[in-house]
Amino acid sequence: MSLFAISDLHLSFGENKPMEIFGSNWEEYEKKIKANWEEVITEEDVVLLPGDFSWAMYLKDTYKDFEYLNTLPREKAASKR
Repeated sequence: MSLFAISDLHLSFGENKPMEIFGSNWEEYEKKIKANWEEVITEEDVVLLPGDFSWAMYLKDTYKDFEYLNTLPREKAASKR
């Protein structure tokens, strides 16, 4: 079993705040995260998600971002604060 952590994803499926403004490396970064996750994370692993999942300012606008996180396989543990 391995323990991984990833934070500051700043997903923007429900907001118009593209990460590409920070450079071409950020183009389709959500697809890159998912592909790497599926390649690296095994069934025995746990992924910590400490925070900053979304660019959204209101909980109602985070649905698509959390839906994306939920599609990522394996066990995940998020901060409960």
